[in-house]
Amino acid sequence: MADLELPTRQGHAPDASLPRGLPGEIPITLTINGERRELHVRPWTTLLDLLREDISLYGTKKGCDHGQCGACTVLLDGERINSCLALAVTKDGCEVTTIEGLAAKDGALHPMQEAFIEHDAFQCGYCTPGQICSAVGLLKEGHARTREEIREMMSGNLCRCGAYTNIVDAIEDVLAKEAAK
Repeated sequence: MADLELPTRQGHAPDASLPRGLPGEIPITLTINGERRELHVRPWTTLLDLLREDISLYGTKKGCDHGQCGACTVLLDGERINSCLALAVTKDGCEVTTIEGLAAKDGALHPMQEAFIEHDAFQCGYCTPGQICSAVGLLKEGHARTREEIREMMSGNLCRCGAYTNIVDAIEDVLAKEAAK
């Protein structure tokens, strides 16, 4: 969009005070995976579609598009949300972390990513980014202390392959390591 011309008023030169973007788009600012971005979005654009279609962050998956499967889970200001249910314009000023933003700048994986690999907590991998983001948010919330609580608090993230036991094992592993610190 950077190469688009500024909108003009009839008979006037481009006005720098007018927002850049296409007619009907709304300017917003998001910090996505640590990078501040000034964006222009249509009012009906979901956060999921913005991440995938406009920013090319394909780790966040579109599963059901109705908030029922959790494949689109990202962290918004540190809390897990279904990005398919969130309109991007309502998140102006927020910080979004996707699966791509969990690893350290030097490429070191997040402890939850490492645990998912160690415990073989994925099969096809489609739900894995949402599962990992949800698990990171879950631990930050501090509600899950037992295997049963983890299962209950992760129930909004579906795995069609049935890797639930290994997913819970991975989360328990990270929870135990954090408790030991």
